[in-house]
Amino acid sequence: METFSFAEKFNCFVGKNGAGKTNVLDAIYYLCMCKSYISGIDKNVVRQGQPGFRLEASFDVDEKEMQVVAKVRVRKKKVFECNREAYKRLALHIGRFPVVMIAPDDTSLAREGSEERRRFINNTLSQLDPIYLNQLIIYNRALNQRNAALKQFAEDGSFNLSLMEALNRQLLEPAAYIYQKRKEWMGQLEVLLKENYAFISNKQEAVSCRYESKLSQANFEDLLLQNLDKDRYLQRTTAGIHKDDLVFYIGDKPLKRFASQGQLKTFVLALKLAQYHLLQKNKDQFPLLLLDDIFDKLDASRVAQLLDLLSEERFGQVFLTDTHEERMKAMAEKIQHHFSIFKIENGQLKNEM
Repeated sequence: METFSFAEKFNCFVGKNGAGKTNVLDAIYYLCMCKSYISGIDKNVVRQGQPGFRLEASFDVDEKEMQVVAKVRVRKKKVFECNREAYKRLALHIGRFPVVMIAPDDTSLAREGSEERRRFINNTLSQLDPIYLNQLIIYNRALNQRNAALKQFAEDGSFNLSLMEALNRQLLEPAAYIYQKRKEWMGQLEVLLKENYAFISNKQEAVSCRYESKLSQANFEDLLLQNLDKDRYLQRTTAGIHKDDLVFYIGDKPLKRFASQGQLKTFVLALKLAQYHLLQKNKDQFPLLLLDDIFDKLDASRVAQLLDLLSEERFGQVFLTDTHEERMKAMAEKIQHHFSIFKIENGQLKNEM
C-alpha cells in the first residue's frame, strides 16, 4: 500500500517507463469517475493474482474535507463511498470531483473513429450535467434493446412492427435532451479550444471544430423509420445520437489528414484544456488536471508556453508524470509554486524530493 500527501499546486511523478507512474494518475481518475481511464474494464485494472483493490482519498472542496473510498472485488459489485455513505448508483458520484486526464494515446481523439470523440463528449457533459448522464444511460439501454430485437428478428426470420415502434419511442426523449445539450456545450468548447491552441502554439496556426449530428437534418423518429430496412439488414440501429461526431480542422483542412505529429499533440492538449475550462467555469470548481507523459512530442517553446499557462491562477491542482527527473527539477525551480516530486520505482514510491 502506498500513501501520498500532495502539494496544493504541482505534483510530479518521475521514473522510468513502466515504473508505475501512470498508475498513480489512473487511481486519482478512478476515484473521480468510478472507472479507469486506461481500461474501462475493472478486471483489467486488478493486479494479477489479487482478488481486488481498495482506493482512498481525501478531497478538499470549498474548505470541506470529503473522504472517498472505492472497493473493487473481482466478480462482485463495485462499491463507492463518500464520507462513509455508499452510493446507491455510481452515476451519482460522477461530476462531484471533476477531473481531466491527458495521456499520450489521446491523439486517437483526432486520428481514430467517431467513437473516441463521442466518449470525450460524454465524459465532459456527464461531469457537467447529471441529467445528461442519466439520459445517456436510458438511451444506451433502449438502444441495446432495439439492437437485440433487430438481431432476434434476423435469427427468427420474423418482424414485429408494433414492438419496433415502441422501442423507437423509448429512444426519442433521451436523444432529444442529449442532442440539445451537445449543441449548447460544444459551441462553448470550440471557443475555449481556439484560445488554448493559440496560446500553446504562440498563434502559429488556427484550429476549429464542428459538431455533427443527423438530428440537425431530420426528425429522429422519421430517421428511425427511414432507416428501418437498413437496420433490419445490418441488425443494428444506424441513425441516432450514438453516431454523432466532432470534426476537427487546422486552418480550413481536416486535422487528421494535414496536421503534423506536433500539431496533433498540441491540438489534443488544447482540446483537453478546453474541457478543463468548460468544467471549471460551469461548475465553479477547479477540476483535477492529470498530465501523463505529455512533454516528449512538444518542442521546447510549446512546453514553455504550456508551463506558463498551467502556472496561472485559473488552474488548480496539477499532476504530471515524466521520465526526466532533471527536467522536473528545473520546472520546479522555474515555476516556484507549491511543487512536489515523487520518484516511482517498480510500482512503489521510492522517495519524495
